[in-house]
Amino acid sequence: MAEPRLATVPETSDQFLVLLTVEEAARRLRIGRTTCFRLVLAGEIESVTVGRLRRVPADAVPAYVAKLRHRPAHAA
Repeated sequence: MAEPRLATVPETSDQFLVLLTVEEAARRLRIGRTTCFRLVLAGEIESVTVGRLRRVPADAVPAYVAKLRHRPAHAA
């Protein structure tokens, strides 16, 4: 007998959300949750508080990537 599958929400379903959890932002950036929390706490990725919750505006994710693209490369 086949194992029962858990119902999962496709990743594309969150494309219309205005506010993301830090985990959702990390998934969009393809980085780890802990790394994303560090970037949020450092102010590298914009975030807001809603009550006691920390949320990342959806447009802050591409803004962060744009910021990375315009940083000068470090010499090795």
